[in-house]
Amino acid sequence: MTDMKVLATGLRFPEGPVALKDGSVALVEIARGTVSRVAPGGTVSVIADVGGGPNGLAVGPDGALYVCNNGGFEWRDEPGLLRPVGTPDSYAGGRIEHVDPKTGEFRVLYDRCGDFKLKGPNDIVFDRHGGFYFTDLGKTRHRDRDQGGVYYAKADGSHIVEVAHPMLTPNGVGLSPDEKTLYVAETEGGRLWAFDIAEPGLIARQPFPSPNGGRFLYNEAGYQRYDSLAVDAEGNVCVATLMSGAITVVSPAGRLVRRVKTPDIYTTNICFGGPDMKTAFITLSGVGQLVSMPWPEPGLKLNFAD
Repeated sequence: MTDMKVLATGLRFPEGPVALKDGSVALVEIARGTVSRVAPGGTVSVIADVGGGPNGLAVGPDGALYVCNNGGFEWRDEPGLLRPVGTPDSYAGGRIEHVDPKTGEFRVLYDRCGDFKLKGPNDIVFDRHGGFYFTDLGKTRHRDRDQGGVYYAKADGSHIVEVAHPMLTPNGVGLSPDEKTLYVAETEGGRLWAFDIAEPGLIARQPFPSPNGGRFLYNEAGYQRYDSLAVDAEGNVCVATLMSGAITVVSPAGRLVRRVKTPDIYTTNICFGGPDMKTAFITLSGVGQLVSMPWPEPGLKLNFAD
């Protein structure tokens, strides 16, 4: 970690980093309820105050920012550690939001799929067709929790469909370089799944004993909880790993490539940027930092992000 550089501090549980072409990084601050920008010099400014719990972030085909809003958390602020601890009384449901990065204006694109309300949208990735996959982790209450799922939607708000359900706290989501495989990380249990894509928004479902239509790809012994993920140009899945504080890199064949340790048990997200895509931007959410470090392989360029 000697080559890790702190870019910004004082963030309120940052997640969803997106490296922008001007050298800045857009991200969300869940506990602040904002979509924010970290300038190359470290200055933090607010793009939009969306409220609730902005969680995942992506650039869409129209250049707008698309936000997975989980509806909000309760928080416990301890010395040197901010962490989510449940669902607030103010919670009114989850949603997908469209944000104009120039004006900060925002609107709700989706708050349900058919008859089912979105509970806790978490992470998002666009395919080359201009649609996006997103996870709904659900919400946790004192005695029970929601079943989670994966969805696919069009960027204009006209169509949303359920892709996989049920899942146990689906969190990170990403596409393979050829976009034939969708990767989803489950937080509780620390499992990584691969879904074979038949066409945009439709998977070729695996039979029983798959619980969700996907192929089990990877997990490991010990107390590991997976958060968001990014895919590199070689197709490896880089999963932010909670509790152990690391980025876990897994090959498409389900083998551990490496584990990169980080100084925060709430290491939640990773994205890639820089002129050669070999700079990793990582959110250390518990301590409120955005950091960067050189990465051995270039990251996969995201659709519409440049």
